[in-house]
Amino acid sequence: MKVVVAHNRYREAIPSGENVIVDTEIAQLTAAGVEVLPFQRASDSIADLPATQKVLLPVSPIFGRAAQRDLAELLRRERPDVLHLHNPYPLLSPWVVRTAHAHGVPVVQTVHNYRQVCSSGLYFRDGHNCTDCRGKVLGWPAIQHKCYRGSAAQSALMATTLAVHRSTWRSVDRYIALTGRIAAHLKDYGIADDRIVVKPNALPDPGEPAPLGDGFLYGARLSPEKGLALLLDAWRRHPDGALGPLRIAGDGELRPLAEKAAAERADVTYLGPLDRNGMATARRDSAVVLAVPTWNDVLPTVIIEAMASGRPVLGTDVGGIPYMLGLDGSEAPAGWAVRPDAATLAAALPVARAEATRFAPAARDRYLRAFHPDVVTRQLIDIYEGLKVDNRRRV
Repeated sequence: MKVVVAHNRYREAIPSGENVIVDTEIAQLTAAGVEVLPFQRASDSIADLPATQKVLLPVSPIFGRAAQRDLAELLRRERPDVLHLHNPYPLLSPWVVRTAHAHGVPVVQTVHNYRQVCSSGLYFRDGHNCTDCRGKVLGWPAIQHKCYRGSAAQSALMATTLAVHRSTWRSVDRYIALTGRIAAHLKDYGIADDRIVVKPNALPDPGEPAPLGDGFLYGARLSPEKGLALLLDAWRRHPDGALGPLRIAGDGELRPLAEKAAAERADVTYLGPLDRNGMATARRDSAVVLAVPTWNDVLPTVIIEAMASGRPVLGTDVGGIPYMLGLDGSEAPAGWAVRPDAATLAAALPVARAEATRFAPAARDRYLRAFHPDVVTRQLIDIYEGLKVDNRRRV
């Protein structure tokens, strides 16, 4: 089995769970005997592009001429069985789907967000959830509200890209929806049920969990939709020290909020941006991991990491979080999910601290059952094999 994995890497300055998942998935597939051909571009490389490519950069989300040329050459040379696409923006473009099909290669895409419809991919703007562009031929609200990178011009380009590539997205041979909610999003977009497979991401097993530490860890991109302001509002409703320590890791536009909280309270520590080893240490020191986004977060990597380490999670009841924590009643829950409001979260904090030891084994078990590579990588290879068979039948 030979698979091209196509991904436009997000900027390294902004922590990206999607980059981590792509790298991890490549390693897992390689270990399982799949020949992986990475076809990646990095947003960090834009500043170093030749002048001729920079001139074409504004239209690269629509076509991406250099990427199509290089991909076509790779497909002719290697004759892969499948192309697996993750993020195509801005340097790859959805046109890679058409390029693959022109060379007889079926395409599967893992859907990490809502970018088929929403220019930002989040269904979130100005501090609240938003689906104003759903069902529209052209996402005028995205242009009006400057949803893509805070720019009307770039938002217009992205909205145009989504409109141009509606038929491209509907030609993808198989979609991997990380949760049932993403599957519903795809069905709403017009994708048939038989072209959607629900399969979560997996992360490597860190081994038997260390004993629980104390307090809470919040690790995320410090942007409005990730819920830092909500968390700090809830935290301040308790006396200093009443809940044990709160450790905050990450970077982003809301960094001043984290720094201010750490300066005001002895029980809050801002750790700054951490690498994987730093996050592992912070998890080991903590008893509960917090994942409190206010947008419909699809499948937060921080939750998988927490459960793999035997740490229960206190999350908000949005997106894929209830599914991740096993809160459908089919097994012991790996944590708690509450409404994304400060009063409800404040009430849940002491409960989570008191019951962390009881929930920790279920967190580890949930990881082993649903997010371990031995489970998920087999599911992914089965998807590839099915596409390979279907493609042979068509030929």
